[in-house]
Amino acid sequence: MNTTEEQKELEWLLMENPEGLSEHARQFSDLMMIYRCAIREVRTKLEVLNDEFSVRHRRNPIVSIKTRVKKPLSIARKMKQKHIEPSTEAMMEHMHDIAGVRVTCAFIDDIYHIAQLLAQQDDIRVHRIKDYIQMPKPNGYRSYHMIVEIPVFFSERKEYVKVEVQIRTMAMDFWASLEHQIRYKKQIEDREELQTISQELLECAEIIAQTDVRMQNIKEMIGEFCETD
Repeated sequence: MNTTEEQKELEWLLMENPEGLSEHARQFSDLMMIYRCAIREVRTKLEVLNDEFSVRHRRNPIVSIKTRVKKPLSIARKMKQKHIEPSTEAMMEHMHDIAGVRVTCAFIDDIYHIAQLLAQQDDIRVHRIKDYIQMPKPNGYRSYHMIVEIPVFFSERKEYVKVEVQIRTMAMDFWASLEHQIRYKKQIEDREELQTISQELLECAEIIAQTDVRMQNIKEMIGEFCETD
């Protein structure tokens, strides 16, 4: 689907009053700018924490930071599915994953350390936490999710904006990326084949989780050895 077709579908999904299309488009454009700014604020905070950790402990707990703003068509479809009023106000109130930050860490304890340091900052409001590491999803997915609200300062106002922060190890991210690709392969339609693949993915997730724990244990062993030197 090209950009023009996506825009037409977005307009159809969101707009009940065609005469208000021009005004709605401006509001939506402004809102996407606000979400992009919120992402930059969160990313900066994470990069500062990573730099400080590097100076104090001579290693970086964060391996990578990736960001994204949900595409307009995806937003519109999700709002329609959830029966959310087609307005920018309702979007900001009820949609929590429009702005996303994915943080990849080296070790499991780095995940919780980064999450704690981020939550402790006095301008951050933690809206919701879902720990899929302690309680994985049925398909094996593991990650630490936070919905935070962060202030974005403009020339005439301050806006608190929700951002979804996902924190996971490199191994968790590797599994999630491949699972996502496989899940969206439309040519896999045979139910028995899908069940077999789902079981294989679940077993792989368990193996990867065990590897994360073993790597964490090795890290702690090295730390103990260093303390006795």
